[in-house]
Amino acid sequence: MAWISVKGRIDMNGSCHFEQLLEGIELTGNLLVDVRALFVRWEQPYTFQHCLAVSQKVRRLAGRFSVDTVEAETAGLLHDLGNVVPASKMVALAEALELDILPEERVFPGILHQRLSAEMAHHLFQIDSESILSAIGCHTTLKKGASPLDKVVFLADKMSWDQPGKAPFVDGLLNALGESLDCGALYYLDYLWERRSELSVLHPWLVEARDELLKNRSDF
Repeated sequence: MAWISVKGRIDMNGSCHFEQLLEGIELTGNLLVDVRALFVRWEQPYTFQHCLAVSQKVRRLAGRFSVDTVEAETAGLLHDLGNVVPASKMVALAEALELDILPEERVFPGILHQRLSAEMAHHLFQIDSESILSAIGCHTTLKKGASPLDKVVFLADKMSWDQPGKAPFVDGLLNALGESLDCGALYYLDYLWERRSELSVLHPWLVEARDELLKNRSDF
């Protein structure tokens, strides 16, 4: 597997917000080693395994849909960094980082992990690629104007099912991907839309992404 090369040091402009997360960790510059160390330090080995699974899955999707595989694998590996932050502290951290927090994110702070993951990828691991940071930052909800990289990371995350049994949406999603990447993204968003009453919150980015894909489909 291949990932973007990193410098093995934190961005001092953002470090003050992440110092506690790095306690006991010495960054080496080896992205895989450093990400593993972070998750192990905060007792989240299962999240690390999920990130590995997403990185592997997204590499295959990226190759299939002509997306840069190195960027895709890097985004997959880093997409859940924010989960080392307790949900109870996510809003405070997002405020400290001066993120524009949506009302839905205050109601259900855990969904902020996608945006915090992008911040951590940038400040802790020196990821400067806007395309990688974008894919990390919308991997849970997708968003309007999503790039192909955004979409493959979004879908790889969902396809890397870590619950018992088979993902209930996977067969339909695979069929939709047989048509196009957009059809796959819309299929999964429709799956959520049909179950929106069961969601903790209906994130506006998800709604906007679905509306845009529906409009684009109707234009053809």
